[in-house]
Amino acid sequence: MAMATVKLSSPAAGLLAGGRTRRSAPARRATVIRAAAGSYSDELVSTAKSVASPGRGILAIDESNATCGKRLSSIGLDNTEANRQAYRQLLLTTASLGEYISGAILFEETLYQSTTDGKKFVDCLKDQNIMPGIKVDKGLVPLPGSNNESWCQGLDGLASRCAEYYKQGARFAKWRTVVSIPCGPSALAVKEAAWGLARYAAIAQDNGLVPIVEPEILLDGDHGIETTLEVAEKVWSEVFFYLAQNNVLFEGILLKPSMVTPGAEHKEKASPEAIAKHTLTMLRRRVPPAVPGIMFLSGGQSEVEATLNLNAMNQSPNPWHVSFSYARALQNSVLKTWQGRPENVEAAQKALLVRAKANSLAQLGRYTGEGESAEAKKGMFQKGYTY
Repeated sequence: MAMATVKLSSPAAGLLAGGRTRRSAPARRATVIRAAAGSYSDELVSTAKSVASPGRGILAIDESNATCGKRLSSIGLDNTEANRQAYRQLLLTTASLGEYISGAILFEETLYQSTTDGKKFVDCLKDQNIMPGIKVDKGLVPLPGSNNESWCQGLDGLASRCAEYYKQGARFAKWRTVVSIPCGPSALAVKEAAWGLARYAAIAQDNGLVPIVEPEILLDGDHGIETTLEVAEKVWSEVFFYLAQNNVLFEGILLKPSMVTPGAEHKEKASPEAIAKHTLTMLRRRVPPAVPGIMFLSGGQSEVEATLNLNAMNQSPNPWHVSFSYARALQNSVLKTWQGRPENVEAAQKALLVRAKANSLAQLGRYTGEGESAEAKKGMFQKGYTY
């Protein structure tokens, strides 16, 4: 990776034995500065802008094999590679998907898979101007010394994995860690989440992948919206501090925050307008305008809730592209329509386009919620949900 050196205005000292130059302490600290994102800078900015393009967002289908198995079992299918391939083929070969979807986050298995006709899934996406992305974290494990909290593993070997994913066609990456409000959150857990995200982001950029930075603040709890706002501000403050410490190129990242909502068990639900107000307040206080895109996660909201809340955030101009990176909030109706039956593939793909178009309209601030089904309004929150 290219290194930039700082030129000092005057010699700090004379020569040491062997011709080496003696430098003062300030000079030693300033000698070498990492060139942000190395030789990939222009490409990273271009990729981020493509994903953060008007009226489009991200389809997240990066569930691990175990989590995908949960999805499949909900419609009576066994968790086999063939069934996982069939479902992801249904999603990734949907005609006109690229009108509403700018990026798709894949699991490693899917990145290397092809359709039953032999066409690489990566090429299916590229043909529709959809950027292929890849989940690179290795999941959550208990964080020793914390209040029953977690940290995200996966930094070991990340550079070589990112390089291989880039060769396979991926152009952005995703790393998810979590913060639990009922657990505190502890200062240790917040710092660990922020530092891990920053190290991942620097490594991903070093290898040509735009990092999606995702510290998910879980919906679990009975706290009010003001508590969520306070915690979110603390978390994002730490995240950007460590991103800067790691010389991450802000123009070449995307964020995947939780919306600022009350806890799922709070006695009062918040309106889309209240959620938009609190969420945008947090973002304006903590996120530099250099960041191209804010791609919200749905986090267990119903399909309609997630879309209404996104729409409310786009009723006035924002410094960043404010959009979506939804998994369940794009897939729930699709799965229930498909039921694993070949004769239902076309209807399931139409269901995907309905949800994708609704969120596209929400990104543009034009979604009304008219004509939505009762199924799309059902909440998907599960207490203690694990991926």
